Amino acid sequence: MVSVDDFTTSATKDRYQHCGKISLRKKAAPITLTDIGSLVAESIAAIPAKFKHVTLGETVVMPNHIHLIISIPFSAGMATSKPSPLQQTIAPYKGLKPLTPGSVSSVINHFKGHVKKWCNANGYDYFKWQPRFHDHIIRSSASYNRISNYIANNVFNWALDENNQDGKRFRRDIRT
Repeated sequence: MVSVDDFTTSATKDRYQHCGKISLRKKAAPITLTDIGSLVAESIAAIPAKFKHVTLGETVVMPNHIHLIISIPFSAGMATSKPSPLQQTIAPYKGLKPLTPGSVSSVINHFKGHVKKWCNANGYDYFKWQPRFHDHIIRSSASYNRISNYIANNVFNWALDENNQDGKRFRRDIRT
């Protein structure tokens, strides 16, 4: 069966650094995860157990975002998913389709919901994700290798990251 590799990025609301701190002075473990960051890392690792058809490539938890490569078997039904007659009656199609079971969107939706639910139950109710996520279908082995390398080295490039509020390239417009 053919699988689709997807490079996915999801950020915390307003890019606040809820997941940890990076110290480039530490070579072995340059990021120190918070309780939320530890749960995020554990939840990412648990994705293949929850979604048996999903495999993970390179992943990283950053202070205010995550990157992961998700591989999902491609099926023709994924590309042509339509709302059921009941869904059309209850909520007629108005531009947003319901989540396709087993899709990248449903995996990320479940993952983010699980983390938020845990945060609410454990005194971190201030934690929020950005409402959406960014994804990019990986179309070649060269692209897969480039993206894997980017994810693996993301912690070490934190000083140049536009999400790093202490960095020289921080996008000030993110928190508008």
